Amino acid sequence: MKRFTLRQDQGHKKAADYQIDYDDLLNEQQKEAVFHNKGPALVIAGAGTGKTRTLIYRVARLIEEGENPRHILLLTFTRRAAREMLDRAASLLDNRCSQVEGGTFHYYCSQLLHKHASKLGYPNDFMIIDAADAMDVINLLRTDMDLDKLDQRFPKKTTLYKIYSSAVNRDRSIHEVVDKKYDQFLTHIDRIEELYRQYQEYKRRNQMMDFDDLLLQSIQLLEEHDDIRKNVAARNRHVMVDEFQDTNSLQARLTHLLSSIHNNVMAVGDDAQSIYSFRGADYRNILEFPDQYDNVNIIKLEQNYRSTKNILNLTNRILDQASEKYEMTLFTDNEAGELPGLVKAPDVKDQSRFLTQMILNLREQGDQLSDCAVLFRNGRDSYDLEVELNKRDIPFVKYGGQKFAEAAHIKDVLAHVRVLINPRDTVSWNRVLMLLDGIGPKTAKDMFEWIRDAREPYALYESDQTSKRYLQQLQALSQLLEDLAHGDYRVAETIEHIVSYYEKFCKKHYDDHPKRLKDLETFVTIAENYSSLDQMVEELTLDPLDATVLETEAYDEDEDPLILSTIHSAKGLEWKNVFIIQCLDGIIPSGFSVDSDQELDEELRMLYVACTRAQEQLFLTYPMAHQSVYGEYLTKPSRFIEDFEENVLEPWILVEEGRSSDPPLEEPDNPDALTD
Repeated sequence: MKRFTLRQDQGHKKAADYQIDYDDLLNEQQKEAVFHNKGPALVIAGAGTGKTRTLIYRVARLIEEGENPRHILLLTFTRRAAREMLDRAASLLDNRCSQVEGGTFHYYCSQLLHKHASKLGYPNDFMIIDAADAMDVINLLRTDMDLDKLDQRFPKKTTLYKIYSSAVNRDRSIHEVVDKKYDQFLTHIDRIEELYRQYQEYKRRNQMMDFDDLLLQSIQLLEEHDDIRKNVAARNRHVMVDEFQDTNSLQARLTHLLSSIHNNVMAVGDDAQSIYSFRGADYRNILEFPDQYDNVNIIKLEQNYRSTKNILNLTNRILDQASEKYEMTLFTDNEAGELPGLVKAPDVKDQSRFLTQMILNLREQGDQLSDCAVLFRNGRDSYDLEVELNKRDIPFVKYGGQKFAEAAHIKDVLAHVRVLINPRDTVSWNRVLMLLDGIGPKTAKDMFEWIRDAREPYALYESDQTSKRYLQQLQALSQLLEDLAHGDYRVAETIEHIVSYYEKFCKKHYDDHPKRLKDLETFVTIAENYSSLDQMVEELTLDPLDATVLETEAYDEDEDPLILSTIHSAKGLEWKNVFIIQCLDGIIPSGFSVDSDQELDEELRMLYVACTRAQEQLFLTYPMAHQSVYGEYLTKPSRFIEDFEENVLEPWILVEEGRSSDPPLEEPDNPDALTD
């Protein structure tokens, strides 16, 4: 008779058996999250409380206890964040941590669908299009349906894309979205819905998926094919989702499906930092998490390691005003520090003068320019400040704009790559052909009709649509594409050939072409990292690089620049000194939000996010007179801070040098910093 000996269950390792000293490196709340083992958990991680650190140590702890890293799924909002977390975990423990499945929902879904898309009627090698490409498809169909020729104004491609994406991500009908946000277009609702049907058919016919399709089709796959769901969820013994407050309804459903076998799911986030509803994020996902799973362990991280006590006193007071929230009070062992300041400027120009003088003063006291950040609600709020910074020769970089792969010159080059991958890609052909002199939308459309049926789609000079006006240009384009399609080139060599061809168009279309050409040189270098064109296009689409030479080049040989950033782009970052400008009612909160308690709450959370970026000094500034399209008007500070006591938010008044007849309401500690 065969015998099998059952080992006794030893439970968790003893502290002495761990390679990492968790007791010494984590506080009690962090340690509770790190050692949570079975069942669902919700970690409410306040700003600056070590959320990332907690996730890193939990990955390391699971692997140190013998968990297979390939059975751990870490979902984050950028692939870069996942890579950095896993690299840090590997440096704590060993290289097993780098084998953890990590990335964004969209990336994970793309990998899943590339294995199983045939179950949904797509080829497994379908193409992924980004938001800009999706808008171009919509615009092409909009024109085909003659919706650009209506007597009444019809929504443009950007608005249409927002309507369609909002409907998908919020799980609403198109009619509901238009009625709530775009009611001026309700008279066109039938046409808007028909255009959406055409858009869906176009993508399927051309074997494409947009970002929303990746989530939607993955849900359909897992819900309709139970064998696939069981196989996928069984593999995911532990699922962790970072920034859960920023998930939309589809991502919340996916989280449930991906963890449906073992039920070991940990959602990590902070409802107080949910500020992305315009992208479809739903803060209710984190509020309702305990209702969606049984026996949820709720863990709160409240010890802040970033800010001074006085800054936290202000941020806690701001958050007290929220109508729906998890009850939390951030605390710290840091020193009290300076009181946050509320700076009232006569007008926008004086606000900018204060900022530049204060920043230069901090620089003279030993701070770097890059230790300072100026945050604002909208990109346009910093225009006057940018003029003043240029006058004072203060280098700065502004965040909240375009990403590398979204820049027009990069998309032009990528369009050439896309037609090499898929010669039936209408939108990319449209972009490629319309670079040529003499070719407009109609000619490009006619040429594509020829391309669709051609035996050799790159032999454009054979088209019956060819005119002598652009024959020579078509021959040059054909020579490039035929050579690249039939030659044996590495990815970087392919990009180098396209960039060489494209250079003349870049010089013709862009006044700042020297900077754009440097971007293209960088693109060739980036392409060395990819083994195939398909891989490069998909990864740049799913996770576009951040900055271009247009934003960064000016500072290569200077000191690190001052940071200007929208509040949305600043989330997750921190600086020693933070200035929040235009902190007045009508901007924070936006005048469009005041009739909705839910939207007003999000505006409050936005101010909270901005304030919690500061480590040592925090200034909230606003002009007493503000210019709008309706003329100049007198302002008041944001309603969120208007009634705060002086021991929470210290009032500052700007005093013009030499004007002793106007005594300040409050004498600042360092009046020299405020004078010209």
